[in-house]
Amino acid sequence: MTAAPGDVWLPFPAEELEALPGSFRYRRWDGEESFPADPADCVFYVTPYMKSRAVTLRPFAHMPALRVVQTLTAGIDDILGGLGDLPPGVRLCNARGVHEASTAELALTLTLASLRGIPGMVRGQDREEWRGGFYDALADRSVLIVGYGSIGAAVEDRLVPFECGPVTRVARSARTAPHGPVHALADLPRLLPDADVVILCTPLTEDTRGLAGAGFLGRMKDGALLVNVARGPVVDTKSLLTELESGRLRAALDVTDPEPLPPGHPLWHAPNVLITPHVGGSSSAFEPRAKRLVARQLTRFAAGEPVENTVLVTD
Repeated sequence: MTAAPGDVWLPFPAEELEALPGSFRYRRWDGEESFPADPADCVFYVTPYMKSRAVTLRPFAHMPALRVVQTLTAGIDDILGGLGDLPPGVRLCNARGVHEASTAELALTLTLASLRGIPGMVRGQDREEWRGGFYDALADRSVLIVGYGSIGAAVEDRLVPFECGPVTRVARSARTAPHGPVHALADLPRLLPDADVVILCTPLTEDTRGLAGAGFLGRMKDGALLVNVARGPVVDTKSLLTELESGRLRAALDVTDPEPLPPGHPLWHAPNVLITPHVGGSSSAFEPRAKRLVARQLTRFAAGEPVENTVLVTD
């Protein structure tokens, strides 16, 4: 790829990034109503972070010179609907390497907090209640990771010190990873009944939308814990509510469907569920890692080298 002169749109000030190429004009845009310059001059667009799909996609139809779209998210499902507005040959890149540590940390936090009964203890503290007793440990528990990309692998790295039982890995297709074999999605029906903890890390695709539906959840063992740090629609909310309300399963969710979860939704008060507001990647680790990725990508782009993390190229 040969870099074309033009504008680069960034959601943060250019002076906060180190060693940026001097061949571009840098424009700051973080989703404000007015554009910082003519979108027709933009050749490299770093999308705003944690903004709505409508905001992120709004400039697309006005960017005929665009060559690269760099998201600051691991998933790209919010971008796919706008690709038809882009010219051919645009490279869509995700933020692989930015969110793994934070999301894996939260996956472990949700798992440990749920197993050890921390939500109930916090409520007990508010009421000055001493809630002693025995609680589940992660030690010796079998874990199934569904979605074994970079985030799934980071989750397993952090499981190791906790002396859990066997870890089983599942991805779209079977392969071998440094920690061991990875099973295909088709193997889930026979793997689910053996897992004490199921952690969802998979991207949202047509194959994974509603993956954790009635059949999936019904195969999980009694008392098992479902942890979702993927995307809300990977889980069928109605089916999950049925299992939670029966008391058969537990859940810890960083993402929900719908999202944000509206007031009055039954999931808020379902038994045995812990909910965090989609904060897997929103930590102090995000900004420095995102800025390093963007600076590296722009350096490669300016030098005519292939950018990293290319997920697809528009037709």
